[in-house]
Amino acid sequence: MGTYRDAALAALGDPTRRAIFERLGEGPCAVGQLAADLPVSRPAVSQHLRVLEQAGLVTHEAVGTRRVYRLNPTGIDALRVYFTRFWTTAMSAFQDEAGRRAAEERATDQEQS
Repeated sequence: MGTYRDAALAALGDPTRRAIFERLGEGPCAVGQLAADLPVSRPAVSQHLRVLEQAGLVTHEAVGTRRVYRLNPTGIDALRVYFTRFWTTAMSAFQDEAGRRAAEERATDQEQS
């Protein structure tokens, strides 16, 4: 899972790929449609899509002479699981630290009373 996660996060680290990813979140789209909305060439969009596909974040299907891209639910779910686990761990550590500090403050207040 670490390799997939690393590839997915690295792919989304590029602003153009993130823009493509976010646009595909609105629905499937062909390369030409994506390129029309971005300040990069159609071949550059194709390269970015290749990286996103290798990272497991998008899939494509041939529709006539066009390739239509869409988000890959499996890849998106794996990222969701990663971030949920990360966020849960971070919030638990925060809660533990906040509780420890509150206990220290109570102890200090009692000593001063």
